[in-house]
Amino acid sequence: MGKSKYDETPRHVLCRRIPTPPFGRIEDRHFVRYDEYVETGGYEGLRKALTMKPEDVTGEVKKSVLRGRGGAGFPCGLKWTFLPPVPDGKKPGDPGAERYLAVNADESEPGTFKDRLLMEADPHMMLEGIAICCHACRLSRAYIFIRGEYHHQAKVLEQALAEAYEKGIFGEKGLQNSDANTGGARFRVDCYVHRGAGAYICGEETGLLEALEGRRGWPRIKPPFPAIKGLFGKPTIINNVETLCHLPFILSEGAAAFMAQGVESSVGGPPSYGTKLMGMSGHVEQPGVFEFELGIPLRTFVEKHCGGMRRGKKFKAAIPGGVSMGILSTDQYEAELDFDIGRKYGVLGLGTACPTVFDEDTDMVAVARNIARFFKHESCGQCTPCREGSGWLYQLMSRIEEGDARTKDVDIALEVAQSMGTMPGTTICGLADGNNWAMKTIINKFRGEFEARVKPAFVAATVGAS
Repeated sequence: MGKSKYDETPRHVLCRRIPTPPFGRIEDRHFVRYDEYVETGGYEGLRKALTMKPEDVTGEVKKSVLRGRGGAGFPCGLKWTFLPPVPDGKKPGDPGAERYLAVNADESEPGTFKDRLLMEADPHMMLEGIAICCHACRLSRAYIFIRGEYHHQAKVLEQALAEAYEKGIFGEKGLQNSDANTGGARFRVDCYVHRGAGAYICGEETGLLEALEGRRGWPRIKPPFPAIKGLFGKPTIINNVETLCHLPFILSEGAAAFMAQGVESSVGGPPSYGTKLMGMSGHVEQPGVFEFELGIPLRTFVEKHCGGMRRGKKFKAAIPGGVSMGILSTDQYEAELDFDIGRKYGVLGLGTACPTVFDEDTDMVAVARNIARFFKHESCGQCTPCREGSGWLYQLMSRIEEGDARTKDVDIALEVAQSMGTMPGTTICGLADGNNWAMKTIINKFRGEFEARVKPAFVAATVGAS
């Protein structure tokens, strides 16, 4: 086989200021403050955006086909168009015209640790993306909902945010009120950091909104959708950290430059343009966070950039992007990490694109039991199929692992899993879908390991001789 673009040093967009192995040393990482950020091209995208009409900024993002980097992969620019127009005679922030941005920095999906790198090393890139989004969508206030366990990252964000206020990005004397703003009515944008309390379910967008409002993080029934009635009952856009961090590049370099990276769809769906942060963990020699163009094969990622499988063992399986996506089997080592992965390889989707790799000695029954335990613990309990089903799955997986189950218990586990989630229409949010896909892909793709741990579900009857 010849060399591909994934064998070469990638053009870093998100990690241009963040040294990342094998192309830089982790020891050289540091908090990129405002002055260094500006000296290396920072806030150029915002300055360009401020000379454009808001609808033109949205059009450029929509043209780029930037897909959400938080897990769902929904086109960012298209999401922005769902907002209702600002009422006539008002500007954002006026009574009756409040509109908000909620930044999902919860990052609680197991095996995912990419946004953490952006927030602790180059937070101004996210703040620039927030300012661009607020200008494009005419949003008067932004809330960064950061995972409760991210103590250091929250402190760094607060320092960067203070610099952004001091230098005129946010607040009364921000760039939105300067002479550079010729793209529409001037208005003030404020930004706040809100720390979560450690609940996985707050990564779900409406659960996040509930937590921001000071209530228990219980997902809401939709419709109404957040773009119509979101935070405090006002129109709200919810974007992931990494998604927002792509906006400065798209605005400064243009949509075409963004679209030059990544791949077209191979199954007739939307393309997978741009680069992606990918956090590799599990049984590899060199785990970490990397930036590659979408479409890199898992085998290339592991063997060319992560030093291969740990201790020279063979590849057995991998979770492509957070446990809720399901699992890739041994014969799917060549899977391309792009947004087509779900339709091509029988998983829920690309998710966060943070693979967790398992070697040949991994007990897949134990993996299933551990994932079932996680979802049981994190279910908010609103929906009976999820509340009860996640507990049943954990009991069944524990029973199978201990060798106390029968063959029928494997089928019961599959039946329970496939009756849970928003896809069958039995739950409010997708937590049960994650549980469903994790269980059914592991059981179906490694059924032999489960059957080897259970007792026959029937006893053959014999008729004695007369």
